[in-house]
Amino acid sequence: MKAVIPAAGMGTRFLPATKSQPKEMLPVADKPVIHHVVEEAVASGIEDILIITGRGKRSIEDYFDKSFELEYVLEKKGKTDYLDQIRQISELARIYYVRQGEPKGLGDAILCARHFIDNEPFAILLGDVIIKTEIPCMRQLIDLYEEHRCSFLGIEKIESENVQKYGIIDGVPTGDRTYLVKDLIEKPNQDEAPSDLATLGRYILTPEIFDCIEETPLGMGDEIQLTDAIRLLGRRQKVQAFLVSGKRYDVGDFIGWLEANVAFALQNREFEEDVRKSLRKLLGS
Repeated sequence: MKAVIPAAGMGTRFLPATKSQPKEMLPVADKPVIHHVVEEAVASGIEDILIITGRGKRSIEDYFDKSFELEYVLEKKGKTDYLDQIRQISELARIYYVRQGEPKGLGDAILCARHFIDNEPFAILLGDVIIKTEIPCMRQLIDLYEEHRCSFLGIEKIESENVQKYGIIDGVPTGDRTYLVKDLIEKPNQDEAPSDLATLGRYILTPEIFDCIEETPLGMGDEIQLTDAIRLLGRRQKVQAFLVSGKRYDVGDFIGWLEANVAFALQNREFEEDVRKSLRKLLGS
C-alpha cells in the first residue's frame, strides 16, 4: 500500500512562526513533525510515500534528501552517532513529491496524488498530526482494510464543545470499536453534530475517492473538503470508521505542539529527567 502525506497547508494557526518555516518542520522533541508521521507510515509497512507540498515547503524535501556536505563534516569530526542518524533519514522510505498549485483545500491536495496511486487503495496521514499508539495507527487501519476491503477512517472520542474543530461522523456500531459511516460533517456547530466521534487525520481510502473529489463543490472556507468527498463516497460504497486507542497531537495548533513536545520528551530517556526537573521548577515558580 502507498501513502499520501498532505503538507501543503499554510499553517495559519501557527503564525507568525510558520511565516517562513513549514509547520510540518517544527520540532517535536528531537525530530520534525513530519519525520514522526513518516516513521508511522514505515512502521505500518508502507515503503512508497508521496508528500504533497506547496510554495515555501522546500525544506521538507531537503530534510529527507541526502546531505553530502553535512555527512562529510560529521565523518571528518568522528561524530558517528550523528552521522548514522542523518543517513537513516534519507533511507526511511521511497519518498516522492508533488506540488499543489494553489491552496484549494485538503480534497484538492489529495487529488494531486491520483497518478501516483494508480487505481489502488491507499493511506492518508495528515502531515501535522502525530498519533502515539502501541500499534501504529495506520497499521491498525491497514489490517482492518485487509479484513473488510472497504475504506476506513481513524476516529477518536472528543469533548462535545470541540466538535466544531473536526470532521464528525454519524455512525452505526458494527463491531469492536468499528462503525458504519452513515454521514460525515465537517466542523459542525455543537447543536448540529451527530456524535462526539471525530476523524483524527488517518484514512484508508479506495481510489474511487478521486472521482468523488472531482465532483465535490467548494465547501467550508471556499475549499474542496476531503470530508465532503468521503461523504459522497459513503453514498456509493461502504465506508467504516475505527475508534483508535492512543493519543492524537494536533501539532498545527500551538497548544497541541507544546503538549506533544512535553509528552515526547518525557518518553525519551535522554531528556526525561531534565525535562521533569524543568517542569517542576516552572510549576513551582
